[in-house]
Amino acid sequence: MNIKVNILMAFILPLVVWSCKTDKLISNKDLAPALPTQFRDQEEGVKETSIGSIPWRDFFQDPILQVLIDSAIHQNVDMQLAIKNIESSQLMLKQAKANYLPNLQLQIKANSTNPSNNSMNGLSLGQFLGQNHVEDYTASLGLSWEADLWGKIKSQNTVALASYLQTEEAKKAVQTQLISQVTQGYYQLLMLYQLHEIAQQNLRLSDSTLRIVQQQYEVGDISMLAVEQVDAQRLAAASLIPDFEQQIHLQENAIQTLSGRLPQEIKIKEKLANIQLPDNWSAGVPADLLSRRPDVKQAELAVTSSKAYQQYAKARMYPSLVISAEAGINAFKSSNWFNIPASLFGAVAGSITQPIFQRRELKTQYEIAQIDQEKNVIRFKQTVITAVGEVSDALISIQKLKEKQRITLERTNRLKKAIQHADVLFETGMATYLEVITAQSNMLQSELELAQVKKAELAAIVDLYRSLGGGWNQ
Repeated sequence: MNIKVNILMAFILPLVVWSCKTDKLISNKDLAPALPTQFRDQEEGVKETSIGSIPWRDFFQDPILQVLIDSAIHQNVDMQLAIKNIESSQLMLKQAKANYLPNLQLQIKANSTNPSNNSMNGLSLGQFLGQNHVEDYTASLGLSWEADLWGKIKSQNTVALASYLQTEEAKKAVQTQLISQVTQGYYQLLMLYQLHEIAQQNLRLSDSTLRIVQQQYEVGDISMLAVEQVDAQRLAAASLIPDFEQQIHLQENAIQTLSGRLPQEIKIKEKLANIQLPDNWSAGVPADLLSRRPDVKQAELAVTSSKAYQQYAKARMYPSLVISAEAGINAFKSSNWFNIPASLFGAVAGSITQPIFQRRELKTQYEIAQIDQEKNVIRFKQTVITAVGEVSDALISIQKLKEKQRITLERTNRLKKAIQHADVLFETGMATYLEVITAQSNMLQSELELAQVKKAELAAIVDLYRSLGGGWNQ
């Protein structure tokens, strides 16, 4: 009889497995939109590797900035939460892997039953055992195991693994964004220090001009109106200094908070004009974003997870084969409970359960899982498009800011010469005080603009580094 059952099962089960076979996972990279061979506004001579592959410690070599970034990575609240999410997903992954193992339960129980004397059980006990109650003592190990016929457990593991990897990519995404924010905040601080220095220099220049005007007023060469206007120009330059000092303090507090530290002074050593980032950089090819950008990888893993959950939802509509076994010791007297081998018992069972009335519910869940998978594919494509767009934006910003910096630098140099000429001409009476004031004002604005353009160019390079997936590797 057992041989017939085994032969029958050997023929039936493969047919059932074949008829209910779930789809295989597809390659998610095939779902990405067709990418060009190079980014828009990318210079000729595309290199295979991009600056996104450079470790952040090699890309940002300023020691003060490195300390700030390192502190942010280890102490920033968002980073700490990302790490906790990873730890949580690791536990879920371990739990999912344990689904392959059988369930093992230890059971120890003792009970005493006293049926009614007028019942069939009560009469039987009195007739055969000579007592009106019966005792039962059992200690057993029960084992149950579900055969993964349709890949249901495998799909659960895939979902758990993809979720774990998503948290890893989420941490990388937080780190790349955090490094970008700290770096740009640091360059903003350097710019404010430079603006503060420019304002102080301009104030000293205005003081010098005011002394000359006062001397000329005392000898009667010019009127009090000239003195008042020059003094007003000096006060306008002086008013910039406390404004920049306030912004410096606020920027230091913001950077320290971002770095997970209490507000305090940041002792800078470098000047903004001396900051040099790698100039022989390359953006690589757009296809690199599929493997380097954490948010792109996260979106791709979301597709994998939703596809696996779709298979899991489909497998739930198929029969479940559960094999169970139980063994232990049993006796109706406590004195005989551990009388071995007389008290030993064992049982083996197998069951196949096919959902029937739940089928509409399970089918609905499967259809919803299909829609969710399609939505994740759309999000993945949009993430890739956004990533390529961010790189292109950074490239054109760098190019145009370089041109603007060159023009602004040339303008500043000309205005410095104009101030020198204006001072000489004013002392000899060949230029008016209004021409001197105008020249000083123009130079101040040009120097302030030059510092802002330099900072904007550095920020664009940092943004390019982030958009290429740089920052998450040490």
